[in-house]
Amino acid sequence: MHPAPHALRSAVVAATIALLATAVGCAPQPEEKASAAPSGSAAKHCAAGELATKTSGKLTIATDEPAYEPWFKDDKPANGKGFESAVAYAVAKRLGYGKDAVVWQSVPFNKAFAPGEKTFDFDINQVSISAERRKAVDFSSGYYDVRQAVIALKGSKAAQAASIADLRKLKLGAQVGTTSLAYITDVVKPTRQAAVYGKNDQVKSALKNGQVDAVVTDLPTAFYITAAEVTNAKIVGQFEHQGGAPEQFGLVLDKGSALTPCVTAAVDALREDGTLAGIEKQWLSDAVDAPVFK
Repeated sequence: MHPAPHALRSAVVAATIALLATAVGCAPQPEEKASAAPSGSAAKHCAAGELATKTSGKLTIATDEPAYEPWFKDDKPANGKGFESAVAYAVAKRLGYGKDAVVWQSVPFNKAFAPGEKTFDFDINQVSISAERRKAVDFSSGYYDVRQAVIALKGSKAAQAASIADLRKLKLGAQVGTTSLAYITDVVKPTRQAAVYGKNDQVKSALKNGQVDAVVTDLPTAFYITAAEVTNAKIVGQFEHQGGAPEQFGLVLDKGSALTPCVTAAVDALREDGTLAGIEKQWLSDAVDAPVFK
């Protein structure tokens, strides 16, 4: 999902890294890496700082607005702070683009992976890799493994839920177009229709105002929401992954983009040399273990 300061409670990668060899249900199904590292003639297209980008000599990166923590810091993607901002600049560096050569662009979450030519070189916005989305866009290999979690107000009946069967009776809410919503629809299969919201802020407001019993979001966002935004809420539990491969966030590119193998190679290199793990530890560390729904 989507969105949330950087200092969460001292534990979003102790558990997040340990937990995160993880998951998605029937909707966005994660797949294998977008492509192998470039070789042969493809390597020429990945020459550092000389890619066929939207603007020559620049790398245009998109994300939604507002840009939530812990993915971004202070709603400023260009400051290099927050997990996804740091990942974006690390990828840019691997591609041969310094911070001054990166241009940020605001693109709504759903529009990022909708059909049609893109105005950005890649989008980074907690977009889960899925077979359905691959019909319209390319993805890099995954830069983050994630689980989904349920949040409810403390003391509420929903806060006592201990199983998927318990969740089935609740009025649940999530952001449109997200894996979180897919988990409600395909995994929980509630008896009451889910409440769907255009923005994550609306999801949080619905929880605060009692319009829903509980909401579903990715685990790091859930820890931030309960620690800093809806402090009278708690993480009720998290979902197990629903298949062999973990759910992963990937960078979004134009369908058939010449940049896809280059960006994928950059992400793969950052994973292999430990850079992604270091960024995750810095910005998403502080997760506590949350019960797993059965």
